[in-house]
Amino acid sequence: MKVFVTGVAGQLGHDVVNELNKRGIEAVGSDIHEQYAGIQDGSAVTAAPYVPMDITDAETVDRVMAEVGADAVIHCAAWTAVDAAEDDDKRDKVYAINVTGTKNIAEAAKKTGAKLMYISTDYVFNGQGTTPWEPDCKDYAPLCYYGETKLQGELAVSSLLDKYFIVRIAWVFGLNGKNFIKTMLNVGKTHDAVRVVNDQIGTPTYTYDLARLLCDMIVSEKYGYYHATNEGGYISWFDFTCEIYRQAGMSTVVNPVTTAEYGLSKAARPSNSRLEKSKLVENGFEPLPDWKDALHRFLIEIGEIEA
Repeated sequence: MKVFVTGVAGQLGHDVVNELNKRGIEAVGSDIHEQYAGIQDGSAVTAAPYVPMDITDAETVDRVMAEVGADAVIHCAAWTAVDAAEDDDKRDKVYAINVTGTKNIAEAAKKTGAKLMYISTDYVFNGQGTTPWEPDCKDYAPLCYYGETKLQGELAVSSLLDKYFIVRIAWVFGLNGKNFIKTMLNVGKTHDAVRVVNDQIGTPTYTYDLARLLCDMIVSEKYGYYHATNEGGYISWFDFTCEIYRQAGMSTVVNPVTTAEYGLSKAARPSNSRLEKSKLVENGFEPLPDWKDALHRFLIEIGEIEA
């Protein structure tokens, strides 16, 4: 089997290629840069075949995917800067990447007969209430432009293909890129106290763990909508920060505030990012480990604590 992975310079794409390699599955990575531009950690992704590709260019996408001839595509490439997506001068680019780019990938997959996995987000929902969002819920109402474009990407995939997985994730962290944990560690080392919102509820997702699940899924034919985050229950960003500092042995004080009190975000954030994940087990997939365990392993991986 050959799998084409977009967005390999990002957190998830990096780990997906490494996981495929571990399993002896041929992986071809792609991103917009002429050469692989992710972290140079000596892992499989740095040595895997790499093809530069601008997903917003339909002709290039058709050519590259026809040449690669993959059996499956894991589409990790996306615009993920939520606040920047609200800027008027960025909106065309965000749309081109998240909507047009995804449509180009889906159309090319249809031509080659490849199955497609699209990585989406809890931001496609309205983020209200306390009930976890079901994978097959169609009650869409994105609060921000990022969420709107990710939803349009979902709709492009589902309308064009029969063999597709749409996997929604939340609160992502991984080795290859910026994330909340790295930010809070840096802030905690230069400040005695931090303010963190306590009224946005969800669960973190470690890309190393998620990559394992996605590779389990891509070799199957159990298509459809799924939700995937680490296990361990639903928490707030405040809870997450407290646990980050506890495990890292830091004494930084964490002060809880509401989203309104925090008031720094351009984009509206969902207060309810709870994702219902039981469909994974129902279809024979192994859930991700507890988020506290994932955090512990990540802190070791980045050299913040010793094993």
